[in-house]
Amino acid sequence: MDTEAPALVVFVGPSGESGARVHVLTEADGLVRGLAYGGASRAGRGVWQPGNVVKTRMQRRTESSPCRLSGEVLYGCTARLFSAPLAMAMAVATCALADATLPEREPCPPLFGETIRLMTFLGYDPVVAEREAMPQYIRWELALLRTLGFGLDLENCALTGQRDGLAYVSPRSGRAVSAAAAAPWKERLLPLPSFLLNADETGTPHDWAQGLRLSGHFLARDAFGQRHLPLPAARQRLVERVEKLAAEEASIPTGDRTDPATGAQTPEPG
Repeated sequence: MDTEAPALVVFVGPSGESGARVHVLTEADGLVRGLAYGGASRAGRGVWQPGNVVKTRMQRRTESSPCRLSGEVLYGCTARLFSAPLAMAMAVATCALADATLPEREPCPPLFGETIRLMTFLGYDPVVAEREAMPQYIRWELALLRTLGFGLDLENCALTGQRDGLAYVSPRSGRAVSAAAAAPWKERLLPLPSFLLNADETGTPHDWAQGLRLSGHFLARDAFGQRHLPLPAARQRLVERVEKLAAEEASIPTGDRTDPATGAQTPEPG
């Protein structure tokens, strides 16, 4: 193995005095775990940071030998997010989930593309990312579930087949249910935030919390529960940050609230 490709750094850990254990996500080879010699040096730390997109050379002498990684930064996402805590939490959670769930050396071109798009959006304008990136992040979690074989069906109602009025998801089957059909059982269903059905919607912190609860249920049950593992701490910290934003939003009088997408004040009802 001797290939070169763009890769997203998803994990970095120490290895010896100056080396680093590095996990990267690539399009053709999926998750690759290797060693970066000098990765813990001052120059190496600038390259091998979770969230960086790196032009990575991957070398392996034999199938059983460790993979040697070297590279140069193409796009440094997390360095742009120090003043954007919510966007930073999304970037860190993305890396943690990808590293914890994806099988090694199994190609995942669609998910790789979705991941790079998300990280690019987060880093391009952190101020905008704080307001608008959460729906994209939650869609990424749903894409991760699809890649792992646990995709949700949000196309039509599981009970009526209708495509309109979808408002809930069955926690057992992962299928959408319309508001009308769900009436007798809605307390046992997961709310389906409308921004997951309409890409033009940004939603509110309350909607984001519902979206994280939805994707988190299936991640916890299917991606981690089958291996008797908890969700990564980085993902839980993201949930706590969003729930805090939702609680702060709920404490503000309606007329004083602002639309997260436009910054405009929300008018009083009626």
